[in-house]
Amino acid sequence: MASPFTPAMLALLAAATPLGNPAAPFAWSLVLAGAVVVLSLVPLGAGRSKADFSPSDLAAPRAMFERLPAWGKRASWAHQNSFEAFTLHAPACLLCLLVGPAVLAASPLTVVAAWLHPALRLAYIGAYVANIPPLRSLCWIGALLSTALLYSEGLKAVLRG
Repeated sequence: MASPFTPAMLALLAAATPLGNPAAPFAWSLVLAGAVVVLSLVPLGAGRSKADFSPSDLAAPRAMFERLPAWGKRASWAHQNSFEAFTLHAPACLLCLLVGPAVLAASPLTVVAAWLHPALRLAYIGAYVANIPPLRSLCWIGALLSTALLYSEGLKAVLRG
């Protein structure tokens, strides 16, 4: 049976799977998505510094929210949303790690989705802090759809056995 993928698509797929390990993109996606959560602390920390954060604020860090500048409040919301996105994305990556070769054989787009999610989430934080709602929304839905694709293809691979 002939491959439904063009040579260019196969080359892109090979480049996106380091060392030929079919599970690598899903492992990297999981690690990078976790890194995005940590990186979301950077604009939040900057916002807190603009709000004259002091050691006494450690007793109730959420109480200083009203002192944050507008962009600092958005950074706080983006940080909170990063945890929510990670809790959805991490199990999808783990599912695909379990069925790596099978999910790749069924849909090479899962590799693109795995790499795309952390990139879109990082762009989401920037768009949120910069107050660019259309870009923020596109990044949010794109990352969510990437995660949904991983769940869908991973579950199909599990059900196929």
